Amino acid sequence: MTERWRGHWALVTGASAGIGRALAEQLAAEGANLFLTARRLDRLNEIADWLRMQRGIEVETLAADLIEPGAPNEIYKRTEASGIHPSLLVNNAGFGLFGEFRAADHARLLAMIQVNCAAVVALTHLYLPGMIERRSGDILIVSSTAAFQSVPYHSVYAATKGFDLLFAEGLAEEVGKSGVRVCALCPGNTESEFHQIAGEPTDVPLQRQKADEVARLGLEGLRKGKHIVVCGLGNLMGMEIQRLLPRGLVSSVSERIFRPKR
Repeated sequence: MTERWRGHWALVTGASAGIGRALAEQLAAEGANLFLTARRLDRLNEIADWLRMQRGIEVETLAADLIEPGAPNEIYKRTEASGIHPSLLVNNAGFGLFGEFRAADHARLLAMIQVNCAAVVALTHLYLPGMIERRSGDILIVSSTAAFQSVPYHSVYAATKGFDLLFAEGLAEEVGKSGVRVCALCPGNTESEFHQIAGEPTDVPLQRQKADEVARLGLEGLRKGKHIVVCGLGNLMGMEIQRLLPRGLVSSVSERIFRPKR
């Protein structure tokens, strides 16, 4: 651990479970004060009470559903009114939807794009100017290993995470000289509620990384100034190998792996 965020505020979206909660816990262990948002206020308050007691930090919570286009502005207004100027913004909230695109719920697909892409852009656009003015700040955008290739039956999700990855890479170069660091965290299969919410089959024998390990790698990479962090040696090797293969072959193999059982 370093002193980078000790005594400073970190804003974490999707903080009630999974990677978001793990990030909040590790930042609290480092001494950061936390502004936590998610849809479920009861869970947020439970986490906040525990972190205050265990870590002696300040924690503020706000129930916010980033499906709503106005949610990023509500979050920003709340932090401004409270005099909170985050030194770290963690764009973690997101979800997937597994299955055939033609049969997917239309509203749910558009909501995914809103949360995974539009809300990330909106929150970053709201908080970045203050960081640049202070010539100090960090932004962690949770993408996915799905960002590096097409993923049949997760086509829209993979596309949103590709957006997040390219957005983070471009922004990192754009603001690097202003004292602001931007990093895309790209986990693979992770122990979280993601798979259940996405409607993935429960009998797929895929090894899943622990959320706290993903969080640790993401924060370490951000501290070191990395623009991309791919979690796990196996995932990293897979990303490098697929770069050497024809894109059509990679998509075809992915289709066989993810094809729903009839």
